Amino acid sequence: MNRNAQGIKLAILDRDGVVNQDSDSYIKSADEWMPISGSLEAIARLNHGGFRILIATNQSGLGRGLFSIDAVNAIHRKMRRELSVFGAQVEAVFFCPHSPDAGCRCRKPLPGLLEDIRQRLQIDLTGVPVIGDSFRDIQSATAVGAHPLLVLTGKGQTTVAKHRTDLTGVPIYKDLAAAADALLAL
Repeated sequence: MNRNAQGIKLAILDRDGVVNQDSDSYIKSADEWMPISGSLEAIARLNHGGFRILIATNQSGLGRGLFSIDAVNAIHRKMRRELSVFGAQVEAVFFCPHSPDAGCRCRKPLPGLLEDIRQRLQIDLTGVPVIGDSFRDIQSATAVGAHPLLVLTGKGQTTVAKHRTDLTGVPIYKDLAAAADALLAL
């Protein structure tokens, strides 16, 4: 699970609810973006353990007109700045900007974002850890043969309550820090 078929150590993370605090009213600005305790350090540990880190996130607030692409870019600049304090980095952020009714293929639970990662990086995602807090993260990871992991931060506890029987075989961790520790122990 630590390496894909090409020997690449890669982990794909959802953003809201995994790396940073989530909000039912969306994270609309850099001021609203607040890291979950221990998440930035977890990314640093993964980086130092040889993992390339990517983000795959639905950002339907763009399609709903709740915030602009400039706001998304400002959020990601803040995330990168805060990660750099720990000597950490996210290699790339892939996001779906569409509203749920747009009919796109990139909105999780569909696998379009992960397929885009596979195509752009020319890598096999089989067995690559995909860490999320919602059932749609699990579904998109499974659709491309990746290895889904669930964290209980963000929507994670609700996901477990609603989908317990669908999560058989999916490792569940308290937060990104615990998931990172488990990946590094393999």
